[in-house]
Amino acid sequence: MVVTGLSVLAPGSVDTEGFWAMITEGRTAIRRITAFDPSQFRSQVAGEIDFDPLAMGLSHREARRLDRASMLAVVCARRAIEQSGLNGSIDSGRIGVTVGNAVGSATSVEQEYVVLSDEGAEWFVDQKYRSPHLFDYFTPGSIAREVAQIVAAEGPVNVVSAGCTSGIDSIGHAATLIEEGAADVMLAGATDAPVTPIAVACFDAIRATTPDNDDPATAAKPFDRRRNGFAIAEGAAMLVLEEFEHARRRGAPILGEVAGYASTCNAHHMTGLTADGEEMTRAIDRALAEARVPVDAVGYVNAHGSGTKQNDMHETAAIKRSLGEHAFQVPVSSIKSMVGHSLGAIGSIEVAACLLAMRDSLIPPTANLHEPDPRCDLDYVPLTAREAALDTVLTVGSGFGGFQSAMILRKVTA
Repeated sequence: MVVTGLSVLAPGSVDTEGFWAMITEGRTAIRRITAFDPSQFRSQVAGEIDFDPLAMGLSHREARRLDRASMLAVVCARRAIEQSGLNGSIDSGRIGVTVGNAVGSATSVEQEYVVLSDEGAEWFVDQKYRSPHLFDYFTPGSIAREVAQIVAAEGPVNVVSAGCTSGIDSIGHAATLIEEGAADVMLAGATDAPVTPIAVACFDAIRATTPDNDDPATAAKPFDRRRNGFAIAEGAAMLVLEEFEHARRRGAPILGEVAGYASTCNAHHMTGLTADGEEMTRAIDRALAEARVPVDAVGYVNAHGSGTKQNDMHETAAIKRSLGEHAFQVPVSSIKSMVGHSLGAIGSIEVAACLLAMRDSLIPPTANLHEPDPRCDLDYVPLTAREAALDTVLTVGSGFGGFQSAMILRKVTA
Protein backbone atom coordinates (compact mmCIF):
# COMPACT_ATOMS: atom_id res chain seq x y z
CA MET A 1 0.00 0.00 0.00
CA VAL A 2 1.71 3.15 -1.22
CA VAL A 3 1.00 6.87 -0.94
CA THR A 4 0.74 8.70 -4.27
CA GLY A 5 -0.55 12.08 -3.14
CA LEU A 6 -0.73 14.13 0.04
CA SER A 7 -1.81 17.55 1.21
CA VAL A 8 -1.57 19.31 4.57
CA LEU A 9 -3.31 22.33 6.05
CA ALA A 10 -1.86 23.23 9.44
CA PRO A 11 -1.38 26.34 11.59
CA GLY A 12 1.16 28.75 10.22
CA SER A 13 0.79 27.78 6.56
CA VAL A 14 -1.71 27.41 3.74
CA ASP A 15 -0.19 24.47 1.85
CA THR A 16 1.99 21.41 2.24
CA GLU A 17 5.33 22.96 1.35
CA GLY A 18 4.64 25.94 3.61
CA PHE A 19 3.91 23.54 6.46
CA TRP A 20 7.09 21.58 5.77
CA ALA A 21 9.25 24.70 5.55
CA MET A 22 7.85 26.02 8.82
CA ILE A 23 8.42 22.89 10.90
CA THR A 24 11.86 22.14 9.47
CA GLU A 25 12.88 25.70 10.31
CA GLY A 26 11.69 25.14 13.87
CA ARG A 27 9.12 27.94 13.75
CA THR A 28 6.03 27.76 15.94
CA ALA A 29 2.50 28.76 14.92
CA ILE A 30 0.91 28.84 18.38
CA ARG A 31 -0.70 32.18 19.21
CA ARG A 32 -3.38 33.73 21.39
CA ILE A 33 -6.79 32.54 20.22
CA THR A 34 -8.43 34.91 17.73
CA ALA A 35 -11.54 32.87 16.84
CA PHE A 36 -13.28 34.13 20.01
CA ASP A 37 -12.44 35.99 23.21
CA PRO A 38 -10.48 33.43 25.27
CA SER A 39 -9.99 35.58 28.36
CA GLN A 40 -12.34 33.48 30.52
CA PHE A 41 -10.39 30.29 29.89
CA ARG A 42 -7.40 28.78 31.65
CA SER A 43 -5.67 28.04 28.34
CA GLN A 44 -5.91 30.93 25.88
CA VAL A 45 -3.53 29.81 23.13
CA ALA A 46 -4.02 27.63 20.07
CA GLY A 47 -2.81 26.74 16.63
CA GLU A 48 -5.11 28.48 14.15
CA ILE A 49 -5.07 28.46 10.35
CA ASP A 50 -5.52 31.77 8.52
CA PHE A 51 -8.02 30.05 6.26
CA ASP A 52 -9.77 31.98 3.47
CA PRO A 53 -12.22 29.54 1.86
CA LEU A 54 -12.46 31.43 -1.43
CA ALA A 55 -8.69 31.85 -1.73
CA MET A 56 -8.41 28.10 -1.13
CA GLY A 57 -10.57 27.38 -4.16
CA LEU A 58 -13.92 26.79 -2.48
CA SER A 59 -17.02 28.30 -4.03
CA HIS A 60 -19.23 30.83 -2.25
CA ARG A 61 -21.82 28.11 -1.77
CA GLU A 62 -19.31 25.67 -0.31
CA ALA A 63 -18.03 28.35 2.04
CA ARG A 64 -21.61 29.01 3.20
CA ARG A 65 -22.65 25.36 3.47
CA LEU A 66 -19.67 23.47 4.88
CA ASP A 67 -18.38 23.37 8.42
CA ARG A 68 -14.78 24.46 8.90
CA ALA A 69 -13.55 20.89 9.42
CA SER A 70 -15.23 19.81 6.19
CA MET A 71 -13.73 22.74 4.30
CA LEU A 72 -10.22 21.82 5.47
CA ALA A 73 -10.76 18.21 4.39
CA VAL A 74 -12.20 19.13 0.99
CA VAL A 75 -9.33 21.49 0.17
CA CYS A 76 -6.73 18.88 1.21
CA ALA A 77 -8.51 16.12 -0.70
CA ARG A 78 -8.57 18.10 -3.94
CA ARG A 79 -4.88 18.95 -3.64
CA ALA A 80 -3.87 15.36 -2.82
CA ILE A 81 -5.83 14.06 -5.81
CA GLU A 82 -4.16 16.59 -8.09
CA GLN A 83 -0.70 15.50 -6.93
CA SER A 84 -1.54 11.82 -7.40
CA GLY A 85 -2.78 12.30 -10.95
CA LEU A 86 -6.04 10.45 -10.33
CA ASN A 87 -8.55 10.82 -13.14
CA GLY A 88 -11.96 9.56 -14.12
CA SER A 89 -10.63 6.37 -15.69
CA ILE A 90 -10.70 4.50 -12.35
CA ASP A 91 -13.84 2.52 -11.53
CA SER A 92 -15.78 4.50 -8.89
CA GLY A 93 -16.71 1.27 -7.17
CA ARG A 94 -13.03 0.62 -6.50
CA ILE A 95 -12.40 3.99 -4.80
CA GLY A 96 -13.07 4.55 -1.09
CA VAL A 97 -12.68 7.21 1.59
CA THR A 98 -11.78 7.13 5.27
CA VAL A 99 -11.72 10.37 7.26
CA GLY A 100 -10.48 10.58 10.84
CA ASN A 101 -12.21 13.06 13.11
CA ALA A 102 -12.53 13.56 16.86
CA VAL A 103 -15.07 16.33 17.47
CA GLY A 104 -17.21 16.43 14.32
CA SER A 105 -18.41 19.80 13.03
CA ALA A 106 -17.78 21.46 16.38
CA THR A 107 -17.49 24.98 15.01
CA SER A 108 -20.83 25.01 13.23
CA VAL A 109 -22.71 23.10 15.94
CA GLU A 110 -21.65 25.66 18.53
CA GLN A 111 -22.41 28.61 16.26
CA GLU A 112 -25.87 27.23 15.49
CA TYR A 113 -26.65 26.70 19.17
CA VAL A 114 -25.67 30.30 19.94
CA VAL A 115 -28.14 31.52 17.30
CA LEU A 116 -30.98 29.12 18.09
CA SER A 117 -30.79 29.73 21.83
CA ASP A 118 -30.47 33.52 21.43
CA GLU A 119 -26.96 33.35 22.92
CA GLY A 120 -28.07 31.01 25.70
CA ALA A 121 -31.06 33.07 26.81
CA GLU A 122 -33.64 30.47 25.76
CA TRP A 123 -33.77 26.90 27.07
CA PHE A 124 -35.93 25.77 24.15
CA VAL A 125 -34.18 26.66 20.90
CA ASP A 126 -36.12 28.56 18.24
CA GLN A 127 -36.11 26.46 15.08
CA LYS A 128 -37.13 29.39 12.89
CA TYR A 129 -33.49 30.43 12.85
CA ARG A 130 -31.93 27.04 12.11
CA SER A 131 -29.57 26.48 9.19
CA PRO A 132 -30.80 24.07 6.50
CA HIS A 133 -27.42 22.35 6.90
CA LEU A 134 -27.76 21.73 10.64
CA PHE A 135 -28.22 17.97 10.20
CA ASP A 136 -24.93 17.73 8.32
CA TYR A 137 -23.17 19.55 11.14
CA PHE A 138 -24.60 17.07 13.63
CA THR A 139 -23.44 13.93 11.78
CA PRO A 140 -19.67 13.39 11.32
CA GLY A 141 -20.38 11.10 8.38
CA SER A 142 -21.16 14.18 6.32
CA ILE A 143 -17.41 15.00 6.26
CA ALA A 144 -16.58 11.69 4.58
CA ARG A 145 -19.49 12.16 2.18
CA GLU A 146 -18.17 15.55 1.05
CA VAL A 147 -14.74 14.04 0.38
CA ALA A 148 -16.27 11.05 -1.40
CA GLN A 149 -18.17 13.29 -3.80
CA ILE A 150 -14.90 14.83 -5.00
CA VAL A 151 -13.77 11.54 -6.53
CA ALA A 152 -17.21 9.94 -6.97
CA ALA A 153 -16.10 7.24 -4.51
CA GLU A 154 -18.65 4.44 -4.48
CA GLY A 155 -16.53 1.97 -2.53
CA PRO A 156 -16.16 1.88 1.27
CA VAL A 157 -16.69 5.38 2.72
CA ASN A 158 -16.57 6.00 6.46
CA VAL A 159 -15.42 8.08 9.40
CA VAL A 160 -12.92 6.79 11.94
CA SER A 161 -13.37 8.47 15.32
CA ALA A 162 -11.04 7.28 18.06
CA GLY A 163 -10.03 10.60 19.56
CA CYS A 164 -6.43 11.64 19.08
CA THR A 165 -5.38 8.48 17.22
CA SER A 166 -8.05 8.94 14.53
CA GLY A 167 -5.60 10.39 12.00
CA ILE A 168 -3.34 7.33 12.12
CA ASP A 169 -6.25 4.93 12.38
CA SER A 170 -8.01 6.28 9.28
CA ILE A 171 -4.90 5.68 7.16
CA GLY A 172 -4.36 2.27 8.74
CA HIS A 173 -7.97 1.31 8.03
CA ALA A 174 -7.64 2.49 4.43
CA ALA A 175 -4.50 0.40 3.94
CA THR A 176 -6.32 -2.64 5.35
CA LEU A 177 -9.23 -2.15 2.93
CA ILE A 178 -6.82 -2.09 0.00
CA GLU A 179 -4.95 -5.13 1.34
CA GLU A 180 -8.14 -7.18 1.62
CA GLY A 181 -9.25 -6.19 -1.88
CA ALA A 182 -12.19 -3.95 -0.99
CA ALA A 183 -10.69 -1.02 -2.97
CA ASP A 184 -7.83 -0.18 -5.31
CA VAL A 185 -7.58 3.47 -4.25
CA MET A 186 -8.40 5.09 -0.90
CA LEU A 187 -8.52 8.78 -0.09
CA ALA A 188 -7.58 8.77 3.58
CA GLY A 189 -6.69 11.29 6.23
CA ALA A 190 -8.26 13.38 8.96
CA THR A 191 -9.60 16.80 9.85
CA ASP A 192 -10.59 18.68 13.00
CA ALA A 193 -11.45 22.29 13.84
CA PRO A 194 -11.79 22.31 17.64
CA VAL A 195 -10.78 25.92 18.41
CA THR A 196 -14.23 26.70 19.85
CA PRO A 197 -15.33 27.72 23.35
CA ILE A 198 -16.89 24.35 24.18
CA ALA A 199 -13.84 22.34 23.06
CA VAL A 200 -11.42 24.66 24.86
CA ALA A 201 -13.59 24.38 27.99
CA CYS A 202 -13.51 20.56 27.79
CA PHE A 203 -9.73 20.44 27.90
CA ASP A 204 -9.56 23.19 30.51
CA ALA A 205 -11.72 21.02 32.76
CA ILE A 206 -9.16 18.20 32.80
CA ARG A 207 -6.15 20.55 32.69
CA ALA A 208 -4.73 18.90 29.58
CA THR A 209 -3.92 22.16 27.77
CA THR A 210 -1.15 24.60 28.59
CA PRO A 211 -1.88 27.66 30.75
CA ASP A 212 1.26 29.44 29.48
CA ASN A 213 -0.56 32.34 27.86
CA ASP A 214 2.05 35.09 28.17
CA ASP A 215 4.32 33.75 25.44
CA PRO A 216 2.22 31.58 23.11
CA ALA A 217 5.12 30.65 20.82
CA THR A 218 6.85 28.82 23.67
CA ALA A 219 3.73 27.36 25.30
CA ALA A 220 4.01 23.90 23.72
CA LYS A 221 7.22 22.23 24.91
CA PRO A 222 7.17 18.43 24.74
CA PHE A 223 9.81 16.54 26.73
CA ASP A 224 10.91 19.75 28.49
CA ARG A 225 10.83 19.62 32.28
CA ARG A 226 8.66 22.81 32.26
CA ARG A 227 5.96 21.29 30.04
CA ASN A 228 2.41 21.60 31.32
CA GLY A 229 0.04 20.56 28.55
CA PHE A 230 -0.60 20.85 24.84
CA ALA A 231 -1.84 23.71 22.68
CA ILE A 232 -5.13 22.83 21.00
CA ALA A 233 -5.12 23.35 17.24
CA GLU A 234 -6.99 22.84 13.99
CA GLY A 235 -5.73 21.14 10.86
CA ALA A 236 -6.19 18.50 8.20
CA ALA A 237 -4.22 16.15 5.97
CA MET A 238 -5.42 13.86 3.20
CA LEU A 239 -3.47 11.14 1.41
CA VAL A 240 -4.10 9.03 -1.67
CA LEU A 241 -3.32 5.36 -1.01
CA GLU A 242 -3.08 2.67 -3.69
CA GLU A 243 -1.92 -0.89 -4.13
CA PHE A 244 1.65 -0.72 -5.44
CA GLU A 245 1.10 -2.36 -8.82
CA HIS A 246 -2.00 -0.25 -9.42
CA ALA A 247 0.02 2.90 -8.80
CA ARG A 248 2.92 1.73 -10.98
CA ARG A 249 0.67 0.83 -13.92
CA ARG A 250 -0.71 4.34 -14.10
CA GLY A 251 2.67 5.99 -13.56
CA ALA A 252 1.72 7.66 -10.29
CA PRO A 253 4.36 9.32 -8.09
CA ILE A 254 5.12 7.08 -5.10
CA LEU A 255 5.87 8.98 -1.90
CA GLY A 256 6.23 6.02 0.42
CA GLU A 257 4.72 2.78 1.68
CA VAL A 258 2.42 2.11 4.61
CA ALA A 259 4.30 -0.98 5.75
CA GLY A 260 2.81 -1.73 9.16
CA TYR A 261 0.01 -0.53 11.40
CA ALA A 262 -1.46 -1.47 14.77
CA SER A 263 -3.96 -0.01 17.21
CA THR A 264 -4.59 -1.08 20.80
CA CYS A 265 -6.51 0.10 23.86
CA ASN A 266 -5.70 -0.19 27.55
CA ALA A 267 -9.39 -0.78 28.39
CA HIS A 268 -8.75 0.80 31.77
CA HIS A 269 -8.89 4.58 32.09
CA MET A 270 -9.74 7.67 30.04
CA THR A 271 -6.46 9.48 30.66
CA GLY A 272 -4.37 7.21 32.89
CA LEU A 273 -1.19 5.73 31.40
CA THR A 274 1.38 3.50 33.03
CA ALA A 275 4.85 4.93 33.55
CA ASP A 276 6.43 1.83 32.02
CA GLY A 277 4.87 2.46 28.60
CA GLU A 278 3.18 -0.93 28.32
CA GLU A 279 0.15 0.33 26.37
CA MET A 280 2.03 2.04 23.56
CA THR A 281 4.63 -0.72 23.48
CA ARG A 282 2.01 -3.22 22.33
CA ALA A 283 1.03 -1.02 19.39
CA ILE A 284 4.64 -0.38 18.33
CA ASP A 285 5.59 -4.04 18.57
CA ARG A 286 2.63 -5.14 16.45
CA ALA A 287 3.28 -2.48 13.80
CA LEU A 288 6.94 -3.55 13.56
CA ALA A 289 5.89 -7.18 13.26
CA GLU A 290 3.43 -6.44 10.48
CA ALA A 291 6.05 -4.43 8.60
CA ARG A 292 8.61 -7.22 9.12
CA VAL A 293 11.42 -4.82 9.89
CA PRO A 294 14.00 -5.17 12.68
CA VAL A 295 14.01 -2.49 15.35
CA ASP A 296 17.41 -1.16 14.26
CA ALA A 297 15.98 -0.34 10.81
CA VAL A 298 13.90 2.50 12.30
CA GLY A 299 15.69 5.72 11.43
CA TYR A 300 13.31 8.22 13.01
CA VAL A 301 10.42 8.22 15.47
CA ASN A 302 7.73 10.85 15.04
CA ALA A 303 6.51 11.10 18.61
CA HIS A 304 3.02 11.78 19.85
CA GLY A 305 4.83 14.30 22.06
CA SER A 306 1.78 16.11 23.40
CA GLY A 307 3.64 17.89 26.16
CA THR A 308 1.63 16.50 29.06
CA LYS A 309 3.64 15.20 31.99
CA GLN A 310 2.51 11.58 31.87
CA ASN A 311 2.27 11.13 28.10
CA ASP A 312 5.86 12.16 27.41
CA MET A 313 7.12 9.79 30.10
CA HIS A 314 4.88 6.94 28.93
CA GLU A 315 6.00 7.40 25.34
CA THR A 316 9.67 7.56 26.25
CA ALA A 317 9.34 4.30 28.16
CA ALA A 318 7.46 2.64 25.29
CA ILE A 319 10.11 3.55 22.72
CA LYS A 320 12.78 2.07 25.00
CA ARG A 321 10.79 -1.13 25.55
CA SER A 322 10.08 -1.63 21.85
CA LEU A 323 13.40 -0.55 20.33
CA GLY A 324 15.75 -1.67 23.10
CA GLU A 325 19.25 -0.21 22.94
CA HIS A 326 18.47 1.25 19.51
CA ALA A 327 16.10 3.69 21.25
CA PHE A 328 19.13 5.67 22.42
CA GLN A 329 20.49 6.03 18.87
CA VAL A 330 17.31 6.85 16.94
CA PRO A 331 16.21 10.51 16.59
CA VAL A 332 12.78 11.32 18.06
CA SER A 333 10.83 14.57 17.67
CA SER A 334 7.41 16.13 18.18
CA ILE A 335 5.94 18.53 15.61
CA LYS A 336 3.12 19.38 18.06
CA SER A 337 5.63 21.79 19.56
CA MET A 338 5.14 23.89 16.41
CA VAL A 339 1.64 23.22 15.03
CA GLY A 340 -0.16 22.23 18.22
CA HIS A 341 -2.45 19.28 18.79
CA SER A 342 -5.27 19.13 16.25
CA LEU A 343 -6.89 16.15 17.99
CA GLY A 344 -8.17 13.66 15.39
CA ALA A 345 -6.30 15.37 12.55
CA ILE A 346 -2.80 15.41 13.95
CA GLY A 347 -2.04 11.74 13.27
CA SER A 348 -2.54 12.21 9.53
CA ILE A 349 -0.52 15.43 9.58
CA GLU A 350 2.30 13.55 11.29
CA VAL A 351 2.15 10.71 8.73
CA ALA A 352 2.54 13.35 6.02
CA ALA A 353 5.49 14.86 7.91
CA CYS A 354 7.18 11.44 8.04
CA LEU A 355 6.79 10.97 4.28
CA LEU A 356 8.25 14.43 3.67
CA ALA A 357 11.12 13.66 6.08
CA MET A 358 12.00 10.59 4.00
CA ARG A 359 11.69 12.59 0.78
CA ASP A 360 14.09 15.31 1.91
CA SER A 361 16.28 13.31 4.31
CA LEU A 362 15.49 15.88 6.97
CA ILE A 363 14.12 15.38 10.50
CA PRO A 364 11.98 18.21 11.90
CA PRO A 365 13.00 19.34 15.39
CA THR A 366 11.21 19.56 18.72
CA ALA A 367 10.77 23.29 19.30
CA ASN A 368 11.04 24.92 22.74
CA LEU A 369 13.08 22.05 24.18
CA HIS A 370 15.54 24.10 26.24
CA GLU A 371 15.45 22.24 29.58
CA PRO A 372 15.15 18.48 28.94
CA ASP A 373 13.32 16.44 31.54
CA PRO A 374 15.94 13.97 32.86
CA ARG A 375 13.21 11.30 32.90
CA CYS A 376 12.80 11.81 29.14
CA ASP A 377 16.29 10.83 28.09
CA LEU A 378 16.13 10.06 24.37
CA ASP A 379 17.43 12.11 21.42
CA TYR A 380 14.52 14.48 20.82
CA VAL A 381 16.23 16.61 18.11
CA PRO A 382 15.94 19.87 20.06
CA LEU A 383 15.37 23.21 18.29
CA THR A 384 17.11 22.52 14.97
CA ALA A 385 16.27 20.14 12.12
CA ARG A 386 18.73 17.37 11.39
CA GLU A 387 19.83 15.85 8.09
CA ALA A 388 19.55 12.07 7.97
CA ALA A 389 18.99 9.51 5.24
CA LEU A 390 15.71 7.82 6.14
CA ASP A 391 14.34 4.55 4.77
CA THR A 392 12.02 3.52 7.62
CA VAL A 393 10.20 5.70 10.14
CA LEU A 394 7.81 5.07 13.01
CA THR A 395 4.97 7.38 13.94
CA VAL A 396 2.85 6.89 17.05
CA GLY A 397 -0.32 8.31 18.55
CA SER A 398 -1.90 8.24 21.99
CA GLY A 399 -5.48 9.23 22.76
CA PHE A 400 -7.78 9.74 25.70
CA GLY A 401 -9.74 6.55 26.27
CA GLY A 402 -6.59 4.45 26.30
CA PHE A 403 -6.14 4.37 22.52
CA GLN A 404 -2.63 3.72 21.23
CA SER A 405 -1.65 3.49 17.55
CA ALA A 406 1.58 3.02 15.63
CA MET A 407 2.49 3.01 11.95
CA ILE A 408 5.62 2.07 10.02
CA LEU A 409 6.30 4.04 6.85
CA ARG A 410 8.96 3.01 4.40
CA LYS A 411 10.71 4.59 1.45
CA VAL A 412 10.01 2.93 -1.90
CA THR A 413 13.15 2.74 -4.06
CA ALA A 414 12.02 0.39 -6.82
